[in-house]
Amino acid sequence: MIDEKMRSKSTGLLVISIYLLSLSVFFLTVSEAVCNLQDRDSLLLFSTNVSSPLSPLHWNTSTDCCSWEGISCDDSPQNRVTAILLPSRGLSGTLPPSVLNLRRLSQLNLSYNRLSGPLPQGFFSALDQLTVLDLSYNSFNGKSPFEQSSTNESNQNFPIQTVDLSSNLFQGDILTGSVFLQGAVRLTSFNVSNNSFTGPLPSFICTSSPRLTKLDLSYNKFTGVISQGLGRCSRLRVLRAGFNKLSGEIPKEIYSLSNLEELLLPANQLSGNIDDGITSLTKLRLLDLYFNQLQGEIPKNIGKLFNLRRLQLHINNLTGSVPVSLSNCTKLVKLNLRVNLLGGTLSNVDFSRFQSLSVLDLGNNSFTGDFPSTVYSCKNLTAMRFAGNKLTGQISPQVLELESLSFFTFSQNQMTNITGALSILQHCKRLSTLIIARNFYDETLPSNEDFLAPGAFPKLQIFGTGGSRLRGVIPAWLIKLKSVELMDLSQNQLVGSIPGWLGTLPNLFYLDLSSNLLTGELPKELFQLSALMSQKVYDATERSYLELPVFVSPNNVTSNQQYNQISSLPPAIYVNKNNLNGTIPVEIGQLKVLIVIELQVNNFTGSIPDELSNLTNLERLDLSNNGLSGRIPWSLTGLHFMSYFNVANNTLSGQIPTGAQFDAFPKSYFEGNPLLCGGVLLTSCTAPSTQPSSTKTREKVNTPLVVGLVIGIFFGVSLVLVMLALWVMDKKRRVNPGDSEHAALEISSDASYSEVPLDSEKDISLVLLFGNSGYEAKDLTIFELLKATNNFSQANIIGCGGFGLVYKATLDNGTNLAVKKLTGDYGLMEKEFKAEVEVLSRAKHENLVDLQGYCVHEGARILIYSFMENGSLDFWLHENPEGPAQLDWSKRLHIMRGASCGLAYMHQVCEPHIVHRDIKSSNILLDGSFKAYLGDFGLSRLILPYRTHVTTELVGTLGYIPPEYGQAWVATLRGDVYSFGVVMLELLTGKRPMEVFKPKVSREIVAWVHQMRKDGTLEEVFDPLLREKGSDEREMIRVLDIACMCVNQNPMRRPNIQQVVDWLNDVSKEEAKEETM
Repeated sequence: MIDEKMRSKSTGLLVISIYLLSLSVFFLTVSEAVCNLQDRDSLLLFSTNVSSPLSPLHWNTSTDCCSWEGISCDDSPQNRVTAILLPSRGLSGTLPPSVLNLRRLSQLNLSYNRLSGPLPQGFFSALDQLTVLDLSYNSFNGKSPFEQSSTNESNQNFPIQTVDLSSNLFQGDILTGSVFLQGAVRLTSFNVSNNSFTGPLPSFICTSSPRLTKLDLSYNKFTGVISQGLGRCSRLRVLRAGFNKLSGEIPKEIYSLSNLEELLLPANQLSGNIDDGITSLTKLRLLDLYFNQLQGEIPKNIGKLFNLRRLQLHINNLTGSVPVSLSNCTKLVKLNLRVNLLGGTLSNVDFSRFQSLSVLDLGNNSFTGDFPSTVYSCKNLTAMRFAGNKLTGQISPQVLELESLSFFTFSQNQMTNITGALSILQHCKRLSTLIIARNFYDETLPSNEDFLAPGAFPKLQIFGTGGSRLRGVIPAWLIKLKSVELMDLSQNQLVGSIPGWLGTLPNLFYLDLSSNLLTGELPKELFQLSALMSQKVYDATERSYLELPVFVSPNNVTSNQQYNQISSLPPAIYVNKNNLNGTIPVEIGQLKVLIVIELQVNNFTGSIPDELSNLTNLERLDLSNNGLSGRIPWSLTGLHFMSYFNVANNTLSGQIPTGAQFDAFPKSYFEGNPLLCGGVLLTSCTAPSTQPSSTKTREKVNTPLVVGLVIGIFFGVSLVLVMLALWVMDKKRRVNPGDSEHAALEISSDASYSEVPLDSEKDISLVLLFGNSGYEAKDLTIFELLKATNNFSQANIIGCGGFGLVYKATLDNGTNLAVKKLTGDYGLMEKEFKAEVEVLSRAKHENLVDLQGYCVHEGARILIYSFMENGSLDFWLHENPEGPAQLDWSKRLHIMRGASCGLAYMHQVCEPHIVHRDIKSSNILLDGSFKAYLGDFGLSRLILPYRTHVTTELVGTLGYIPPEYGQAWVATLRGDVYSFGVVMLELLTGKRPMEVFKPKVSREIVAWVHQMRKDGTLEEVFDPLLREKGSDEREMIRVLDIACMCVNQNPMRRPNIQQVVDWLNDVSKEEAKEETM
């Protein structure tokens, strides 16, 4: 029994001992698992140097740094950090020098963030254990980081295997003296594409890094010839150096790279022949040599490249014929030889062997003979172009075997039988683009409505058959093309009238009927095109057909190039050069999406409809060479984007409108109208004075009768004036000055203020002022206001605010005010006016323009604001030639901060909350110290707290309007944030939000900035005046990041305005923190 107790006790002690031992081992293990303190501190410094508004790093000392997000450590007793993997985390900031203390770091991936600034000094020599470095798609800048290694380690080898610095802002030469690159003996992948590196290509890298398999130097500014040294990269599989400024011939040494799979050298200035040696690169899959100056023939044995998937040699000066051996490249998916000097027939090429071919482009050469029938055996073809050649023959029914065909153009050839071609092609179920212009000369276009079978052309979006001298009428079967967006029937010999059913085509936005023999009037139904009436419908149109540039007629207002992208074509109607007559229908004003209208060289009569002023997107209007009469509507001066307006050779009369762009149009646009005057013609519009009557006539005047009439009129008028004065005084005694609804302004809106008698100061009603004005109500009368504005003289106009002009008023005591005299239909404007008065009188913030007072009466309405000495931000950025130079970076940042604070007050503090709906630079006013004030709430609407939107009529200014406003009539807080982001981009770039008549990408500031960031040319974004003054580029890049978040296409991904305020306030703090490190 005792033994059993002893054994039991011993067993218990053993269990306890094992448990205690386990605990000690556990705690010892935990203790050893704590990461290196120096590494932890370095990481903490890194985390404080970067920020992520979307998802901040939650690194802190309460947890082991080896368990932090994106961090890995080794298994050594020191637990050193070996990897930082934080791609696509939205990080902004700079890379601090503390990172260089992570001496065991082997992997660093910070790609797809918004980091900026140069890499820390000695980056590569300090982090000498790196094997993978990926900093791609950031905004790192400075000179070549490879120059920053110390020179006393010339014999050092680095274990680096992958370097990816693509899509940043690095610049300068990649010099042979780089210690890092010379010691990168294990390097396999080197990608510095999409930067601004200059100088010669770093061919020495093939000697120092014999294991190199990928070398991407594309999209930089490298110059000079391609060095023979690149031929020493014996393991190289990928060589990309396109879109640089390289010249000379392709060195033959390149053709010794037997492992090469991609050779991409497009968009340089390379010359010479394509050497036959290229056929030794039998592993080659992609060969791009397009957009150079290569000449000579395509190598006859190019068929040896049997692994080729893509061959692009277009836009060169190649001659000869297509080699027969090309048929051996049976794996080809894309073949592009367009815009060369190739000729001969295509019958020798067996296209049927290209069973994987998807895109075939042989356009703009000089091929002859029949259309190649073997093409119809390429079962996977989606796009093919033979435009601009000399092919003959007819379209074969075999084309229906190409079931995936979407894009087909053979314009400008010598094909025949248009009826047969259309009868066959209508059954191509996936065809979206069909351009057959400049063929079928002098044939008759089939016109019967039953020409098309049911379900014909179900997906056709682009149909072009212009320039063929086709006869007949506009075919009735076109009404069945419900998907068509672009229709070109120009430069034919079509007769008859324009059918009204064209207006029923739901997606049509580009119609060209010019240069035909059409007669009759413009049908009103034509102006029911829904794609041109609604921006929402137009934006929703599907444009997936843009696989290749396409032929467009010379009516394209941007260029006369034969090849052009449809995406650059404006919404347009061309009916010029016909025999049309009648008046221009007023219904034309419904097509608010239109950018181009050309009606010239017809027989139109009547007046120019005032409804044209509704086309606020209009850029080009040509009405010349018609029989139009009457006056040019002054309302057309409101078409701010119109840069071309031609009414020459009509019978117009009256004064040419002045102001806005009308002052810039040349005289030739108005010549041939003898009765036009004024404006750019510089002829007086004053009517000649009447000749005095003869003496005999004057002698017949009954002088006593005249005297009697004058005396009678005098006493009659005096009696009326006395009675009117008594009535006014009696009414004034009854008015309660505190009642804003009945405060009388006894002046009609169309009266001449100069007729107010000077002694009527006591008889004119008071201006109602709010408590914040600094005046008492008795201190300011309407008379004084009229006097202060010189009776609303044009010389006192200082701007155009919501619903009216703004005048400068200078009171007798020297005080300046801004007076907004509202215009328009007051019955429709009553609600808006009350909202502005009632809300703004309660809105008090240091960055909002104060509403000082107002007057209201059915005859006129006036708002009194504080006066801002420096006017609007728009004036300083775009109107004053000396303005931008005076807005240094500190002023611009100060303006952004102030305006954002005012908007934050409206959105989050003011009760009820306010959506501004028209944020723009002209509504940001500046006082004498350039402090920003948000003004013009005439278009504002109220929303209650916790409501997300108001449904109302869309307002705003082009260039500032958020994209979602075109999809629903909704004004939102996030829409205001978008508009404010555009203002920030204005301040950063110095550009207007929209510049007319530029390519679409560069025309809109938001699209242009996004493209510049994507292209890695960030240095071109900022206003050159800021760069010249040495402004803090790191601050500007941070602010640019904030602005780009504000203009995100997805409103739910935009920050709220308070976040913007906080980020802008943190910009300088972050800079100060960096300077103290």
